[in-house]
Amino acid sequence: MPLDSVNPATGERVARREAMPAHEIEGVLEAARRAQPAWAERTHGERADVLRAMAQGLRGDVEALAAQMATEMGKTLDAGRGEVEKCAWVCDYYAEHAERFLAAEPIATDATSSYVAFAPLGVVLAIMPWNFPLWQVFRFLAPTLAAGNAGVLKHASNVTGCALAIERVAHAAGVPRDLFRAVLVEGREAGTWIEHPAIAAVTLTGSTPAGRDVAQRAGRALKKCVLELGGSDAYVVLEDADLEAALETCVTSRLINVGQSCIAAKRFVLPARHRARCEEIVVEAMRRRRVGDPFGDADLGPLARADLRDELHAQVDACLARGARLLLGGEVPAGRGAYYPPTVLTDVAPGMPAYDDELFGPVAALVFVEDEDEAVRVANATSFGLGAAVFTRDVARGEAIARDRLEAGSCFVNAFVRSDPRLPFGGIKASGFGRELGAFGIREFVNVKTVVVA
Repeated sequence: MPLDSVNPATGERVARREAMPAHEIEGVLEAARRAQPAWAERTHGERADVLRAMAQGLRGDVEALAAQMATEMGKTLDAGRGEVEKCAWVCDYYAEHAERFLAAEPIATDATSSYVAFAPLGVVLAIMPWNFPLWQVFRFLAPTLAAGNAGVLKHASNVTGCALAIERVAHAAGVPRDLFRAVLVEGREAGTWIEHPAIAAVTLTGSTPAGRDVAQRAGRALKKCVLELGGSDAYVVLEDADLEAALETCVTSRLINVGQSCIAAKRFVLPARHRARCEEIVVEAMRRRRVGDPFGDADLGPLARADLRDELHAQVDACLARGARLLLGGEVPAGRGAYYPPTVLTDVAPGMPAYDDELFGPVAALVFVEDEDEAVRVANATSFGLGAAVFTRDVARGEAIARDRLEAGSCFVNAFVRSDPRLPFGGIKASGFGRELGAFGIREFVNVKTVVVA
């Protein structure tokens, strides 16, 4: 079955690649299993040299990689360049720190010697999405390789060009060809390989339904999995906040990657006493963002696919039918391309998609509350728990809310939520489990081994 890459700015097919037959994928998995032990025997320093070479390769090919993302999923060139640099950063980060993160930890007991060692598991299957087609992969790949594991990538079928580009960068840097490969198959087929004996663990970034399916399959096979799923992040702006600065940050977060981010600000939880001013600021900030050709000077390109744009518009219409008010946007533009305008909904309430579900696009949902307690209740009134933010002039107050009251894996004060190679990243509730990045991330796919010498 062919896998098509379609330019979302034009609707034109830019590439067609044939899906791999089952016997070829079987060969990839078995080859990775055979290649992994030799890689695990390399020293940390040797693996670090390869990671640094990957970082160098990414930076040297930044323009081509940014153009590939713009062509396949509509990311602006500036955003693409930033994504490539972040991928290089995570490679450099684990090159520098992996040995320390995986060093044996002595524990005093009545034995002559007792300690915890960290050993690689084997082959990690990564099922990755299209929205950050390089970053999502490298935040799995860098720690996976640094820990001595092998990797097999099943990327989203609309970004197969990005998948093959990642493979080329890795191999050019010295990653053995069989140790890391991209397999080209439809998304619904990826789960069937979880139970293959060559696979030791699986990581998925994707939707909550996809996460449930992967978790069930991995559970049946008794294999470790890490799931980074959807989010409906609440950004709480308290009554004492600097409204202009806070709401500008909220809008910036909402429109990163044209709103196609699991940790984008989805629900703006705002003080009712400042309703009129909040609506004015958000509308003006959203209106300033220019929508257009990702190869030009636009702030926002198209959504990644036309069907995703149509689904988003249906969610907006459903909100309006249930009582939300439209302050900006909300209309599908004429002409070709999967474009959607920055849109602002107010009077958003439970029972509306913008309140209950994840809107994956440039739509800000405004929810007004009377006080801090109600703001926290609204922020936590979601099945998701990926990220959250709080804005206030009282930093100690904001920190206490973020640390003790908000139910999410990443909580930021006076800033928008973002991933960082130095910090663990992941969610709770329907946003998944496990962590990527930092020391916690590299230890997800290792055998935490107790060693005792009598």
